[in-house]
Amino acid sequence: MMEEEELEFVEELEAVLQLTPDVQLAIEQVFPSQDPLDRADFNAVEYINTLFPTEQSLANIDEVVNKIRLKIRRLDDSIRTVVRGQTNVGQDGRQALEEAQKAIQQLFGKIKDIKDKAEKSEQMVKEITRDIKQLDHAKRHLTTSITTLNHLHMLAGGVDSLEAMTRRRQYGEVANLLQGVMNVLEHFHKYMGIPQIRQLSERVKAAQTELGQQILADFEEAFPSQGTKRPGGPSNVLRDACLVANILDPRVKQEIIKKFIKQHLSEYLVLFQENQDVAWLDKIDRRYAWIKRQLVDYEEKYGRMFPREWYMAERIAVEFCHVTRTELAKIMRTRAKEIEVKLLLFAIQRTTNFEGFLAKRFSGCTLTDGTLKKLESPLASTNPFLEDEPAPEMEELAMEKGDVEQPKKPKAPDNPFHGIVSKCFEPHLYVYIESQDKNLGELIDRFVADFKAQGPPKPNTDEGGAVLPSCADLFVYYKKCMVQCSQLSTGEPMIALTTIFQKYLREYAWKILSGNLPKTTSSGGGLTISSLLKEKEGSEVAKFTLEELCLICSILSTAEYCLATTQQLEEKLKEKVDISLTERINLTGEMDTFSTVISSSIQLLVQDLDAACDPALTAMSKMQWQNVEHVGDQSPYVTSVILHIKQNVPIIRDNLASTRKYFTQFCIKFANSFIPKFITHLFKCKPISMVGAEQLLLDTHSLKMVLLDLPSIGSQVVRKAPASYTKIVVKGMTRAEMILKVVMAPHEPLVVFVDNYIKLLTDCNTETFQKILDMKGLKRSEQSSMLDLFRQRLPTPPSGPEGSSSLSLLAPTPEQESSRIRKLEKLIKKRL
Repeated sequence: MMEEEELEFVEELEAVLQLTPDVQLAIEQVFPSQDPLDRADFNAVEYINTLFPTEQSLANIDEVVNKIRLKIRRLDDSIRTVVRGQTNVGQDGRQALEEAQKAIQQLFGKIKDIKDKAEKSEQMVKEITRDIKQLDHAKRHLTTSITTLNHLHMLAGGVDSLEAMTRRRQYGEVANLLQGVMNVLEHFHKYMGIPQIRQLSERVKAAQTELGQQILADFEEAFPSQGTKRPGGPSNVLRDACLVANILDPRVKQEIIKKFIKQHLSEYLVLFQENQDVAWLDKIDRRYAWIKRQLVDYEEKYGRMFPREWYMAERIAVEFCHVTRTELAKIMRTRAKEIEVKLLLFAIQRTTNFEGFLAKRFSGCTLTDGTLKKLESPLASTNPFLEDEPAPEMEELAMEKGDVEQPKKPKAPDNPFHGIVSKCFEPHLYVYIESQDKNLGELIDRFVADFKAQGPPKPNTDEGGAVLPSCADLFVYYKKCMVQCSQLSTGEPMIALTTIFQKYLREYAWKILSGNLPKTTSSGGGLTISSLLKEKEGSEVAKFTLEELCLICSILSTAEYCLATTQQLEEKLKEKVDISLTERINLTGEMDTFSTVISSSIQLLVQDLDAACDPALTAMSKMQWQNVEHVGDQSPYVTSVILHIKQNVPIIRDNLASTRKYFTQFCIKFANSFIPKFITHLFKCKPISMVGAEQLLLDTHSLKMVLLDLPSIGSQVVRKAPASYTKIVVKGMTRAEMILKVVMAPHEPLVVFVDNYIKLLTDCNTETFQKILDMKGLKRSEQSSMLDLFRQRLPTPPSGPEGSSSLSLLAPTPEQESSRIRKLEKLIKKRL
């Protein structure tokens, strides 16, 4: 029992002494020890085995026990010393806490004493500074009172002096005094409740009113509204009166300016009345010459009378422009039937020149916001329409020679006076638009006549197809009209001119380009499927001549130039027109028209070469391929096809050297047309023997090599064919080769043949499979079983309506097959 109790005590003690890993780690760091007894994972058995590793070592057991007992005794002494040392710790701590509390109480008392002393000191300072503040306030109020009294004295004296000087018309002194009085009066705004101050303010206002009326009367006397007599020169009184008017109500200044300008332009209204000969457009120069003389006269006589910041010369010129615009608009409405294009352009040019003169002399600071539409600087552009603008000297020379339709120098984008007079011509620009419509119509008719007289362009094999010269002439004239019209107006007239441009771009495309393309043979006497099938081997078909091929290439190059230039024209028109109207400028339809001409030209070239190859393909389909006994060189029909390709393609390539992308399109379209046709004729070669299939395979490979070399055939410079073209040729001709390889394969066993067909051709169409069987020369009875097996071996179609529709396509009826053949024949007829 005692042993059990001891064991339980030991287990409880171990449980109590079991420390967490963090605590154990902290103890090891504070008290590092190498003694195994200090380790947390101490094992007594291992420790004893360490002390007594062998039986012989048990002889020293008494010595080991004595050492352990000594260590235990030392530990007990250490523990006893520590416990005794902690006996007085509590008492010492309480004593230290009491001493700390006493020290805190003493510190708090000292702080309270300091705070009381500070409050007493602050109260003492306030009592000392109270008297100083009272003295400061008294000083400030005294200063304010003295200043106000001085201002009042100045105001009262100034008002008296102002009234006296006003009566004596001493405007020079009044100008200086009035400004001072106004400044002093501003200090008394908060004292207007005082009757004396309010009375002085009313006297100042009365003096200002009297001054304004008196100055207006003086100007009316010096510059009467009625009569044409003017004083010999400005007076000092009026010059000083203008200085006073600067200080008075702005309405006084405006009334002076208005009366002076009205009196200054009264002679102009009389000289250029609507019923006078000099009022018409042909003598518009006299109007501008008159105002130039008046401006010189003003500078000499009145330039020093008005302050410089009034800009009187500019105001006179601006008012002259407003009056002139109104008078010209009125007389042009009355005599609208007499306006001709040359007369209108002459008047506009002289007017824009005058506006340019104003922009050089004046800044335009007197123009109100609603007077003119602000100009926007044009965007920088690399458009070719910006090149070769005429110089001013050439423009003047052209006007002297009477060529008023020459394009003028574009208006400066920073001219604030642009349109201030010339705006009146805008409602009558329909005359100019109608004239350009007529001129362009005559130009197109001349182009047609010149083309018929000169004939098609000469063959060109060195520098590529030549662009028709009429094309450049048309766009040069367009550029001239556009620049000219943009100087006249950037509004609706530009939209009307754009409509005219569109009209004659379409006419040029129809009459000059499409109208001169060589015509293909008609269906009545030309190439048809039936005629091709009935032609004998070696027969020739109608082809385009060398001149016709060059003409087609020239028209194609011209259409490409027109397409690119039309796009530039659209961009330039959008730059010239008002921003609000840019969306109404759209030449997409005209660009599509030129694209159609390009496509038609390429299609004609493709049809010509395609039709030239048809007899050779027909000869191929009529050969007895089952009787071929040995494989030789390429067949005659292949030689014929290559001959036609070598005849046509180098001519087309050389004439389209400047438009390589369209030559590439020609090659792609020819490949897309020739290869399906070759495969169609290949199916007609039946029956075919093994040797015949090998010969056809050799011919197919020869054609494939020629087609791959088609873009550079006959050229000294060998270029790699475009990847898009090579892909089409390889895909199409590889299919033809696979067809022949299937024909060459034995048809037994049937399963292997069908699987081989599906693997090589990946064509699930029953019609194609039956054509292969026909080429092999199999009987209908054999074909029937093979068709059934073919349908069984086909990949499983997807479920649903798509699957059912695909099944119906895989097994067509004989009626559907004949219908497809007829559709194919119609399609080929349309292409031819």
